[in-house]
Amino acid sequence: MKVWVKLLIGSILGITLGLLVPENPRLMEGLVWLEQFALRVGRYAVIPMLFFLLTIGVYELRQDRQFWPLVLRTCLMIAGISLLVIAAGVLVTLVFSPSRIPILAEEQLETIGLDIAGNINGLFPYNMFSALAGDGIYLFPVCVFAFFFGVGFSYDRSYSKPAIALVESLSHIFYNIALFFIEILGFVMIVLSCYWAICFREVLRTDIFIDLILLLGIFAALLCFGIFPLLLYFIRPKINPWTVLYGSLGPAIAAFFSGDINFSLPVLLSHTKENLGVQRKSSAVSLTLLTTFCRAGSAMVAAIAFIVIFKSYSSLGITAAEVLSISLRALAISFLLARHPGDGAYTALAVICLGYGKGFEAGYLILKPLAFYLVAIGAFIDVMIASFATYVAARLGGFIEEKSPGHGI
Repeated sequence: MKVWVKLLIGSILGITLGLLVPENPRLMEGLVWLEQFALRVGRYAVIPMLFFLLTIGVYELRQDRQFWPLVLRTCLMIAGISLLVIAAGVLVTLVFSPSRIPILAEEQLETIGLDIAGNINGLFPYNMFSALAGDGIYLFPVCVFAFFFGVGFSYDRSYSKPAIALVESLSHIFYNIALFFIEILGFVMIVLSCYWAICFREVLRTDIFIDLILLLGIFAALLCFGIFPLLLYFIRPKINPWTVLYGSLGPAIAAFFSGDINFSLPVLLSHTKENLGVQRKSSAVSLTLLTTFCRAGSAMVAAIAFIVIFKSYSSLGITAAEVLSISLRALAISFLLARHPGDGAYTALAVICLGYGKGFEAGYLILKPLAFYLVAIGAFIDVMIASFATYVAARLGGFIEEKSPGHGI
């Protein structure tokens, strides 16, 4: 059975349970614990898998003199896609404006920020090996270590050859370990989707956020299942976009119900190889860059949500200058969410509100009950962008091994 089918069946079962389960505070406490446990299971193999795949990928690409061209292609796509997605989201919100949200009693402001200085310091810990002993949230220090490790293999091959063989073997071992956890994610999805459905049920009862829910859901579906595949028609040599879409369903389902990029990363790495035919050395580098710096989906959701908050607070219309300011803030934030794999959209919204000021500092608290949905939509779009862009970068660089959809996982 295909992985995406297992994930879909698990999600349907979980949603059904979530909609039927009675309200019970102790049951919810247990479910919250189970949700955190499920996320830990999904993230369990991500650091060793990513480290060894990226290390050997950097080495092989440098040997072929393809590393920096691949990085450049990926970075250009990150910039272009981020600009396109955020601009499209803002435009749709202005054209199909959701109804105002009632101003609820404001809670105490939370300490939410990007901590850019701390993120930069975290790239170079006092002990290089401590990058591998992290909590699995901020993965970019692991990637930096893997980069330097891969570069180091290029010097004095007589000494590095045994190490290269060892790392290559370990990359295959941890890849197969990750595949085992991916195979059992169908059971994990029951817990995640059950918790998601209970939260969604509570939000629907308030009858406050319906317009925003519909706008985000419909636009995300149109973007990922319509616009992205159509854009692939402009790639040469010719690509069948529906094959790429089919091969991305597993990571998309995992991202939507987990809301977590790192949870979805092993699924992405395996599906781009097994379903889309992207060579591992290419997908390791491209996915590292895309999941770290291309959080355009989360930033777009935050921009849409802030515009709704702005219109709910103010009786005056929103000016073109204000729209441009919001869009640019969201664009900048989309490159800075590496430390927020599981709360990207809500963190981005809070940063926009706190940074914009003018009485909107607490605006994000209005949407706190809807935070899980904002995060889910943002992660879903982020993962779809990563999958499509990884395939395009590999196709343009010649790193594709053609596969039929029936031979995937």
